[in-house]
Amino acid sequence: MSDLLERLRAGLPPGTLITDPDVTASYAHDMAGFCAAGTPAVVVLPRTVEQVQHVMRTATALRVPVVPQGARTGLSGAANASDGCIVLSLVKMDRILEISPVDRIAVVEPGVVNAVLSRAVNEHGLYYPPDPSSWETCTIGGNIGTASGGLCCVKYGVTAEYVLGLDVVLADGRLLTTGRRTAKGVAGYDLTRLFVGSEGSLGIVVKAVLALRPQPPQQLVLAAEFPSAAAACDAVCRIMERGHTPSLLELMDRTTVRAVNALASMGLPETTEALLLCAFDTPDPSADLAAVGALCTAAGATEVVPADNAAESELLLQARRMSLTALETVKPATMIDDVCVPRSRLGDLFAGTAAIAEEYGLTIGVCAHAGDGNTHPVVCFDHHDPDESRRARESFDAIMALGLELGGTITGEHGVGVLKKEWLARELGETGIELQRGIKAAFDPLGLLNPGKLF
Repeated sequence: MSDLLERLRAGLPPGTLITDPDVTASYAHDMAGFCAAGTPAVVVLPRTVEQVQHVMRTATALRVPVVPQGARTGLSGAANASDGCIVLSLVKMDRILEISPVDRIAVVEPGVVNAVLSRAVNEHGLYYPPDPSSWETCTIGGNIGTASGGLCCVKYGVTAEYVLGLDVVLADGRLLTTGRRTAKGVAGYDLTRLFVGSEGSLGIVVKAVLALRPQPPQQLVLAAEFPSAAAACDAVCRIMERGHTPSLLELMDRTTVRAVNALASMGLPETTEALLLCAFDTPDPSADLAAVGALCTAAGATEVVPADNAAESELLLQARRMSLTALETVKPATMIDDVCVPRSRLGDLFAGTAAIAEEYGLTIGVCAHAGDGNTHPVVCFDHHDPDESRRARESFDAIMALGLELGGTITGEHGVGVLKKEWLARELGETGIELQRGIKAAFDPLGLLNPGKLF
């Protein structure tokens, strides 16, 4: 321990290291439940690429594991510390280095907060679409590490589609530059895409070149009430089948709606069994909403209410954004699932989750990025009750099994981390896991980067 600290201090300025156990303990885990976390030896908060390289060279020399972290808003345990590790927190590397309206790119350090970048590029008439629910606090580095999504994915896609190039410090301290800042480029293997979603297990992202889009018109939102989740899912299928391209298509079940109202008195219709939110940012959103409203009515909607203006639209979006927070107030603890299925099987996922909730005697609220089939079943339980905790974990696993049965995936945007290691092996199969481990060994032969995650 003393040798580690001495070597780290030799290449780092004062204030970069945290060794107080009471403080380092606060860096031990992200926001996921049921995920083991160890005790870090030290927390390092670098401000430069050279400082990150020094940390990795020291770690390699002493064979000390390193756990990269952003804002720790993740929901899979991917940022959880291991015993005796160096926690490498990138939050101080938070500069926006460049915004180019001509090239439509931004160059940023990993600690830049998503919302800060979004607002900065808006000032140039540009738009950075990925917007996770935690966008006010999560960092770009964390978004890249988990390949995060958000509310706008149905039209604009996920983080992976906006990462053009990266600077990455490898396990031995070398600096690797991948990708490009051009609109096109196919030179060699796509290493950039490999790092996106790797959860810090292949290298430390220290700079990113991100693609931007022109800022779209202000979106308008429609809210549609349904007598059942099945009817709402039918409406989703009709909307997509007819070729509509909403900027947002979100679904909240009855449990979620009531939780949001209880938390913030949002005035959402508590009589509904499912509330569908659809938005368009087209030049004439009113016409698009009218067409979608008709499809919702045909699918059985009991009420269809388009927002009159941007303020009403934002109020509805705020209700959706606070869904997970609201469900956390239902019981002392939650487990947030992240199953994504083909849109055509969305109704089966909702029905199956309801059956699982009844079987295990639990409250499970579901909110979903319905336009891309990505659901977030939230298991609410009392973690002080051993039997209820057991049932919560079993129901969580049952939902993942259901997702795979429906042709889906165990994670659409939260990542694997610690929480879903067992299920990654089931999804990928023996050959898939063998190849993934081979890739890991090529980048990190000593296994120092974020050990115990993924597989």
